Amino acid sequence: MRVRFNQSFKIQAVEKALNRNGVTTLKEVADSLGVGLSTLNRWVVQSRNQQFEPVIDTETPRLMSKEKRPQDWNLEEKLELIIACGSLDDEAVNALCRERGIYPHHVKQWKQDFVGGAKVDAKENTPSEAKQLKHENKALKKELNRKDKALAETAALLVLQKKVQAIWGNDEDDSQ
Repeated sequence: MRVRFNQSFKIQAVEKALNRNGVTTLKEVADSLGVGLSTLNRWVVQSRNQQFEPVIDTETPRLMSKEKRPQDWNLEEKLELIIACGSLDDEAVNALCRERGIYPHHVKQWKQDFVGGAKVDAKENTPSEAKQLKHENKALKKELNRKDKALAETAALLVLQKKVQAIWGNDEDDSQ
């Protein structure tokens, strides 16, 4: 049985494969997505050659690339998907997630957020907070740079002082 992956899933899979950390192998990424390694490799090559074509969904006349991103889901939709995935095995969860254009790890994270009582839709930083944090970061870097220069100067003075003492001797030696 041949499984058809939508364009959105392919793009997300390629992004996940290209943005993986140095510890994770491409095979592990492919296994976590429920696709073959050769399939994932082919998608990466196609994305590099810009060969992804827009696929039209026959059920609803819209491009697949306009599917909802995981952050666009509202709480009710997330909860419905968590409940739907609750009684399924891993393979069925992967298939359902491919259908919806998301990864299984999104469902796991949403479940943890609901159980933990986290605010799922809350933005981490508002633009004004981000601007303030950038300003604070810049000030801290400036202060750190100033302190680094002062430390380097102090270290240079200590080295010079030791050299002077080695050449000229200590003042204490002369007074005796």
